[in-house]
Amino acid sequence: MSPPPLWTRRTTLTAGVSLALAGCVSACGVISAPMLAADSQPEGYPTVAALRFFAEDLARRTGGRMRVEVYPSEQLGSQNDTMELAQFGGIDFVRINAAPLNSLVPETKVPTLPFLFRSIAHMRRAMDGAPGKAILQGLSAHGLIGLAFYDSGARSIYTKDRPVRSPADMRGLKIRVQTSDLFVSMIEAMGGDPTPMAYGEVYQGLVQGVIDGAENNFPSYESSRHFEAAPVYSLTRHVMAPEIFAMSRRRWDMLSDEDRGHVLAAAAASVPVMRQLWDARVLESRRIVEQAGVQIIDDVDRDSFARAMTGVWDDYADTPALRRLVEDIRTMPDADGSRSDA
Repeated sequence: MSPPPLWTRRTTLTAGVSLALAGCVSACGVISAPMLAADSQPEGYPTVAALRFFAEDLARRTGGRMRVEVYPSEQLGSQNDTMELAQFGGIDFVRINAAPLNSLVPETKVPTLPFLFRSIAHMRRAMDGAPGKAILQGLSAHGLIGLAFYDSGARSIYTKDRPVRSPADMRGLKIRVQTSDLFVSMIEAMGGDPTPMAYGEVYQGLVQGVIDGAENNFPSYESSRHFEAAPVYSLTRHVMAPEIFAMSRRRWDMLSDEDRGHVLAAAAASVPVMRQLWDARVLESRRIVEQAGVQIIDDVDRDSFARAMTGVWDDYADTPALRRLVEDIRTMPDADGSRSDA
């Protein structure tokens, strides 16, 4: 199925949103047209598979009344584009990284703080608990309803030819980051030169020498083929920020309480599916890049990087509420059987 045409002008989108939404839900609550879900990752990626599970589960729970069509690979636009479209009501569901939300929703800055989580298990426990609920609730004032957290793994630095073991090794390196002030500050504190750039432009940027490296998890590093242009992967594991699965508040407000419950239940059911797929994908992606000849640097001095983050934490956990949220996460024990990401 071909994706619907992209809106190229926000004014056109805004003018059509109300009519589109009005035609989707009848007075009896039966949804007459499929809802749209967007993801920037390619088909088969764990987050996309989780969205497809969500769509199937939601249809099952509602006897087919609520249907969702999933569009991966930025078919409906970049993460920033789809986030804005969801706020306007032009897209119903989005899977986005927390970083683009940082300037909009202060609570989302907390899980993106570098070296906050001790392990993937610690992150999952925190996001499943009260801290995670507080973060998701912060979205509601900005046109989005937070439904669940998906994994984004442990992000590490990868470069064209220089291993990164300490802040000294970052000196002079132009590192691509997401459009996020926090990520810019983090790379500066790590000793590098941050370069905001769209995800889809990273491969070309590496090949053309616009950037010297980037940072991401193993599955993204592998699926994007960035390892071909930057074959040195240093396990800094500096951020373990989760992804956020959200719904347009405009659509949410049109649902009955019963259907809202179905949406929440289907979203919650998709989380363990995503995590199982994610853990397997991390191991498989690491195997693929190792077989391709990528040099993986294990002996990274994470303590030296962590010590450099004091100013970043002070700058971004900058209210009593955010500092309490940070402390709640720091004091939360790891779940039983905790592990570090591969």
